[in-house]
Amino acid sequence: MFTGLVEEVGSLQTINRQGESLVLTIRAKRVLEGVCLGDSISVNGACLTVIRFDTHTVSMDVTPETFRRTTLNRLVPGERVNLERAMQATARFGGHIVQGHVDGIGFIRNREVQVNAVYFTVEPQDPSLFRYMIPKGSVAIDGISLTVVDTEGLCFRVSIIPHTLADTALQYKRPGDSVNLETDVIGKYVEHLLSWNAMDETGSRPVKRSSGSRLSEAFLKENGFL
Repeated sequence: MFTGLVEEVGSLQTINRQGESLVLTIRAKRVLEGVCLGDSISVNGACLTVIRFDTHTVSMDVTPETFRRTTLNRLVPGERVNLERAMQATARFGGHIVQGHVDGIGFIRNREVQVNAVYFTVEPQDPSLFRYMIPKGSVAIDGISLTVVDTEGLCFRVSIIPHTLADTALQYKRPGDSVNLETDVIGKYVEHLLSWNAMDETGSRPVKRSSGSRLSEAFLKENGFL
């Protein structure tokens, strides 16, 4: 579990490619403090597991699923990446709930400076992800906890303050670049739960609701809303 508050911008040192799998070795400092084998570190919003480390670098596997779903397969040595260690139960929760489970890729369509803010317009590669982009709702872009300002067409905009821009790899992104997107986990769970009936007629297994409205008076009564 992560908060979307990037701790450090690391530098990709080497990439070991074997088909649709990778081993990334990243030069870092802060995220190496107290690191152990098996720890989770978010790399551009993708939760990866530490397999090796030394005083200056950390290595992590990228599986085929992560390879196909994220922008990690497009990284090149020397590229800067956002890093965040898994959150501690005793720490402040300054962002939003970020799992490090990337839903898909987005493309930056515009970058515009307005006074002290930089607005990024992003279009999800998979149009179905757009339904989770709610104005004033949460989204993680390359692991950064951000707020959706507004939407237009199939694009959404986020506003970046100077501190966030300076302390993340987003400062290097330009129109045409790709980013990892993770939508709000709460919205995904609500949508999934509303799409299923509790059980079939036999009471032995859950079944998916028929098409059409997922809400009904019976459903609301059954779940204590009426």
